[in-house]
Amino acid sequence: MNFKILLPTEIFMDQAVEKVVAEALNGSFCLLPNHIDFVTALAPSLMSILTPGGEEIFLAVDAGILVKKGFDVMVSARNAVRAPDLEGLEQVVEEQFKVIDDKEKAARTASARLEADLVRRFMELREHA
Repeated sequence: MNFKILLPTEIFMDQAVEKVVAEALNGSFCLLPNHIDFVTALAPSLMSILTPGGEEIFLAVDAGILVKKGFDVMVSARNAVRAPDLEGLEQVVEEQFKVIDDKEKAARTASARLEADLVRRFMELREHA
């Protein structure tokens, strides 16, 4: 199968796989090449893929959508990280998602400041009218 993970800013992964194990909102599932076509919402969770060479790769994905059509499996998610083993994945997830959380907090703070400034300016315009 052709497996691809799409993030908002990049193609995170694009490679041939033999098996995909992921978790939907209603439980985990396994995809093999002859599995029926379907679409599902993914829960923030771990995924594993098996390459044709027998290598198992572990991934963590944020909430997203998985589409299987024919031999193509595509995942669209906000964030994804990869590691060669589960222990390494835990460390990478903690580091990456902490950075993302910090950036999101900074963006929310900046947005709140802009919103407050906009309200203040409207109030000033009302007073002068």
